[in-house]
Amino acid sequence: MEQQTFFMSETDLPLAARLRPRTLEEFAGQKHLLGEGKILRRLIEGDKIGSMIFWGPPGVGKTTLARIIANRTKAKFIDFSAVTSGIKEIKTVMEQAEKNRRFGEKTILFVDEIHRFNKAQQDAFLPYVEKGSIILIGATTENPSFEVNGALLSRCKVFVLQTLKTEELCELLRNAVSDERGFGRQKIEISDDVIETIANFANGDARSALSTLEMAVLNGETEGDTVRVTRETVEQCTSKKSLLYDKTGEEHYNLISALHKSMRNSDPDAAVYWLARMLEAGEDPLYVARRVTRFASEDVGLADPKALEIAVAAFQACHRIGMPECCVHLTQAVVYLSMAPKSNALYTAYESAKKDALTMLAEPVPLIIRNAPTRLMKELNYGKGYRYAHDYEEKLTDMQCLPDSLKDKEYYRPTEEGMESKYKARLDEIKAWKREMRKE
Repeated sequence: MEQQTFFMSETDLPLAARLRPRTLEEFAGQKHLLGEGKILRRLIEGDKIGSMIFWGPPGVGKTTLARIIANRTKAKFIDFSAVTSGIKEIKTVMEQAEKNRRFGEKTILFVDEIHRFNKAQQDAFLPYVEKGSIILIGATTENPSFEVNGALLSRCKVFVLQTLKTEELCELLRNAVSDERGFGRQKIEISDDVIETIANFANGDARSALSTLEMAVLNGETEGDTVRVTRETVEQCTSKKSLLYDKTGEEHYNLISALHKSMRNSDPDAAVYWLARMLEAGEDPLYVARRVTRFASEDVGLADPKALEIAVAAFQACHRIGMPECCVHLTQAVVYLSMAPKSNALYTAYESAKKDALTMLAEPVPLIIRNAPTRLMKELNYGKGYRYAHDYEEKLTDMQCLPDSLKDKEYYRPTEEGMESKYKARLDEIKAWKREMRKE
């Protein structure tokens, strides 16, 4: 039987692939790196590219940026996947890159998801990076400090790519409607509100935004040669209800306030509801996790020290696995914090200390608790009279650690709530002992 070969035309490609930026001018976002005069733009325009790692969430242009660099620098570009490649493939590619180098041709090796390589695989790149056979550009959604071995990381410059802002995604979507590579040859009727709706759904991910737009256009209402895309069309394509809200506007702050105050009021049912409202509307789970972690110290504090552990664990789960899986971890944290005993003693302690710190910035550190690493400092009485608490049976001294103007000032005032009652009793004992010592 005769084998047939089918070729995919450009119009058959997904919208995100058709609209992949070809130049820095077409690239959306990352102005902190690619704006006029910014470091990465200068390196690209000056053809001074070295090995680097792009760290950022999905859909922010890591692969696209690598391709733009390859085109701009006239280098041979090799796309390498950490998911499907092993040591054998690495060595084959490296040998070809070495041959290219001998003929004066640069090779840019782009490694997607470089964090998926094990240490041995990452080590295989080292000699070729060191002698310049390849310019390595790695892409990762994970923190390279933990996922890329130190020897390789030390030879690469790390650039942090950020999620795209809503206005940047809106501009990208409008361009997709007008660009001939997108829907520019069709009559598309879509309002700015619907474009913003799609941008909000995408949560900073350009690929997701373009895919949603493409699906919405394909399922839009057709009238003659015009396709009308409505909010209802978008909701049907994404299986989402109208829970969206402007992530930088009033409703954003209303909902996070509702979550915070429900937890403070020890109402787990309301807290879980407001949590679901935000997450199902497309809110970044890391934003919620940050606020929940703040709550653990601001509103629970030492009344239940475990609260912070649970909040931080939920934050790490959100960072590692993302939505939708991490919603249950946030629910665990929110319910625990709602039920925990409450104390704002840590919050009020810091706010009080901050007020004094800002209004009394010239207060010198008492000589007795200054460090004295040099002879001159010792001659100036730095550290003179310092008493090392561990040298005493009670592990305490009555040494004054605050400036004279703040002597005996109290910032931390523990409550009787939960575990904090034990800390209060301990602090009362310490203060009573110091008062007695100072009488003597």
